[in-house]
Amino acid sequence: MEKLQIEPREVFDFFQKIASIPHGSFNTKELSDYLVDFAKERNLEYYQDEVGNVIISKPATAGYEDSEPVMIQGHIDMVCEQTPDSKIDMTKDGLELYIDGDMLRAKDTTLGGDDGIAVAMALAILDKDCYKHPKLDCVFTVDEEVGLIGAAAIDVSKIEARKMINIDSEEEGVITVSCAGGVSATAIIPIKREEKEGLIYKIGIDGLLGGHSGIEIGKEHGNANILMGRVLYELAEKVDYKLIEVNGGNKDNAICKKADAKILISNDCENELKKEISRISEEISHELRVPDPSFNLKLEKDSWAAEKALKKVKVFDEESKGKLLTWLMNTPYGIQHMSKEIEGLVETSLNLGALKTIEDKFTALYSVRSSIDTRRDNICHKLDNLAKIMGGKVEYSGAYPGWEYRADSSLREICVNVYKEQYKKEPRVEAIHAGLECGLFAGKMDDGNFDAVSIGPHMEGVHTSDESLSISSVERTWKYLLGILEACK
Repeated sequence: MEKLQIEPREVFDFFQKIASIPHGSFNTKELSDYLVDFAKERNLEYYQDEVGNVIISKPATAGYEDSEPVMIQGHIDMVCEQTPDSKIDMTKDGLELYIDGDMLRAKDTTLGGDDGIAVAMALAILDKDCYKHPKLDCVFTVDEEVGLIGAAAIDVSKIEARKMINIDSEEEGVITVSCAGGVSATAIIPIKREEKEGLIYKIGIDGLLGGHSGIEIGKEHGNANILMGRVLYELAEKVDYKLIEVNGGNKDNAICKKADAKILISNDCENELKKEISRISEEISHELRVPDPSFNLKLEKDSWAAEKALKKVKVFDEESKGKLLTWLMNTPYGIQHMSKEIEGLVETSLNLGALKTIEDKFTALYSVRSSIDTRRDNICHKLDNLAKIMGGKVEYSGAYPGWEYRADSSLREICVNVYKEQYKKEPRVEAIHAGLECGLFAGKMDDGNFDAVSIGPHMEGVHTSDESLSISSVERTWKYLLGILEACK
């Protein structure tokens, strides 16, 4: 692929190299090893741990020898989502980047701007000696998107810096100074099946906007898993159907855009089924006309149904069908509490990102977030209670702490002053309802001196196949980062 002819070249050359290396979560070894080779070629001090985290350090430039070291931090894994038409194997193939006006995109897949742009900017600084800066500890972590796993495992004794610039925010002009903590929760509910005969139909939901389960949960976009529960519940009141399977989504931190269900009906239920699906579709479309105007509920005949041939299949027994419908109709979901301290900030939420049914169970995967640990725990207790009633359980992984606001932050002051100087206006300083690795580093390095901010260029559609990165924003953010480092004297 030809090199991108866009500025800043020193950043986008590295970003394109990163995009050529598969680096979805749990598939980051090749990129981790590339970072090590990068450091070796430039005789830079480096450290790579067992999980693949990499730290590359660079001495201070002239005049900055006595300045406090600064950490530049980002994660090397990306969320791998793609359109149904995509031919790329994201575990093996590089991405097909292309320019769309001011936006950089990847053909039919996520772009990996989250957080490849942080890696690219750090490498661009490490690559040359023309920038002014204190001693740098550039920290590249793995598997952030699946529970901040790399940051949880990293040995911070290898990091001298206590001032941290995290480049994992997605809105230019915003300096993030606090974030929510969270945990991934997987509910596992046992089911029983029985063999029945009938016509197979497929119910599908698509056309939803989806998005990041932390940053965009407040937009109240429809979640295909939750909506499918409603469809199946309302349908059960009018149509005698048997449930074969329900599946939707893959990631706990992505609002589910698509879900499918297979049901079994008798010949005499077809007209009523079509009538009810049409009614429910109109009902939900009206409700979602603003947040999700392209919502689509569809009904498709299975090949056997098209031939009017009956098929014997294993279906949920009635008790198990009731379990799944009860779960989807009663699970806590979405915004649970708004902050009373910061206007407009979601304090506590959860997202049902993935729903799977297999032979003897169904699973529901959640991302639970809150800036107050006890409220996060209370949501988990609700899931525990619901699962217990159904004879199941909930398993938790990837718990991470929140990052509390620091009242006396010299780094924040530098960032604000440099922003005003370069942009000729005030930045927004705010907290977010999303997980950032700053919280884990703060918990590990809190000796009274830890000071962090998070910045980043403008991105859209993060964690979706519509992801894009503003080229002009990258250029401005790059100059802003260099200005911050120069001011850290």
